[in-house]
Amino acid sequence: MYAQMVKTDVARVRSLDEMDPVERGFQERVDAGQKIEPKEWMPEGYRKTLVRQISQHAHSEIVGQLPEGNWITRAPTLERKAILLAKVQDEAGHGLYLYCAAETLGVSRDEMYEQLHSGKAKYSSIFNYPTLTWADIGTIGWLVDGAAIMNQVPLQRCSYGPYSRAMIRICKEESFHQRQGYDALMRMVKGTPAQKAMVQDAFNRWWWPSLMMFGPSDDASVHSAQSMAWKIKQNSNDELRQKFVDQTVPQAKYLRLTVPDPDLKWNEEKGGYDFGEPDWEEFFNVIAGNGPCNAERLNARKKAWDDGAWFRDGLTAHANKMADRRTASKIAAE
Repeated sequence: MYAQMVKTDVARVRSLDEMDPVERGFQERVDAGQKIEPKEWMPEGYRKTLVRQISQHAHSEIVGQLPEGNWITRAPTLERKAILLAKVQDEAGHGLYLYCAAETLGVSRDEMYEQLHSGKAKYSSIFNYPTLTWADIGTIGWLVDGAAIMNQVPLQRCSYGPYSRAMIRICKEESFHQRQGYDALMRMVKGTPAQKAMVQDAFNRWWWPSLMMFGPSDDASVHSAQSMAWKIKQNSNDELRQKFVDQTVPQAKYLRLTVPDPDLKWNEEKGGYDFGEPDWEEFFNVIAGNGPCNAERLNARKKAWDDGAWFRDGLTAHANKMADRRTASKIAAE
């Protein structure tokens, strides 16, 4: 998932005995694994949490096109250009699916865009880092999309039906994104020493931001418990981060890359890797809007919105014209 720090507006998780009959019935349905659909009753906190999470996820998919988009014309081969173009198009589609899912909760797309452009709504911190070389594009596919898949596969079991169903197709396409990234790096590490060094440099720069994608550690993630009780989230931040490290370190070794973590070591007792703590001060600083590319990303989105005003106005005028014609035809027929 490309969503971090999603508030639930709930101070603590209440027991069934503390709920009124309507809310208790809702929670029992969720506990039983039933899907909640748009026109069914839901707690206001549940609805608001979903709007925040799904819209933040959608914003992240749209902003996520920017770090890679400027490499489409600079891809080293025609094949890589076509693959990257398809990937960026997929991300636009993911944003569309997610905005549609959020709209079923009573929020308009214009409202979500306004929240993004004003800075009220956030997107994933990972997209506020620069893509300096072609190796960054492969590393994003491998690490960033890999972390996204780790988060998003459980969302296919989310209690909210439209979100759950949107994630099925998104996860399939994200798997393609990860494979293309890893394949690109495989080619580079088998190339010249300079290409291998480029991959290691990109890996060094993206490793820690990728670990931060899962959000703060569990003891600092005060809203996760309620999201898990509502089955919006299925796993804690630390569980997913651990799973990501255990999966990714062997892949890095296969690429003959050195993980930039002096604390990394295999823990036989737990059957996984021990690893260092991400720089949470950097994480919160980027979330607050002070990352390397925060201003650049947001300005690019605002410019795209402003530049597209004429097209939106044209579509609206055409829709109004067609509606007037239908009304006139109906009156004439009567």
